[in-house]
Amino acid sequence: MDNNVKELDLDKTKVSRKTYGKLGYSTEQTSEIVEKMNGLLASFNVHYQKLRNFHWNVKGADFFDIHEKLEEQYNYAVEAIDVLAERIRVFGKTPLSTMREYLKASNIKESPSNLESDQMVSELLSDYRMLLEEMFDVLDVAIETGDSGTEDMVKGFIKQIEKNHWMFTAFSEKK
Repeated sequence: MDNNVKELDLDKTKVSRKTYGKLGYSTEQTSEIVEKMNGLLASFNVHYQKLRNFHWNVKGADFFDIHEKLEEQYNYAVEAIDVLAERIRVFGKTPLSTMREYLKASNIKESPSNLESDQMVSELLSDYRMLLEEMFDVLDVAIETGDSGTEDMVKGFIKQIEKNHWMFTAFSEKK
């Protein structure tokens, strides 16, 4: 057993508990957690800007529906980005902070402003799948290291992004 972990037996349930000391994570664990979170942070920021781009530039018969839903989603994204960046700071590390860094580290790529609304929805569905993959990568590392704070945060993100994916999938279905 790792020297930094103490086991407690509470009502026949074993709970592992990290000792405090740079949150009880090794340098390698901290690097891995922060690297995964920074990747997600980068993709979330590119996704956020894409939501803004689409919100400003959507046109057509479904303008009002999509315009309003995009605003809701970019408002959620900006809050999630802040929470994620602050979680990186909890580990004493610096979150990626520039568009250059985001574009380099992101799995999500920028989109042009002149897409048709159905193309915008298709792009967003693809983004949601990529964000979910990255979120599950962060979640895996958090679970492996016993990082319940990051685990809890990412599970909340997953729940919302899955809902966004479902809503846009339902919207894009042809009658």
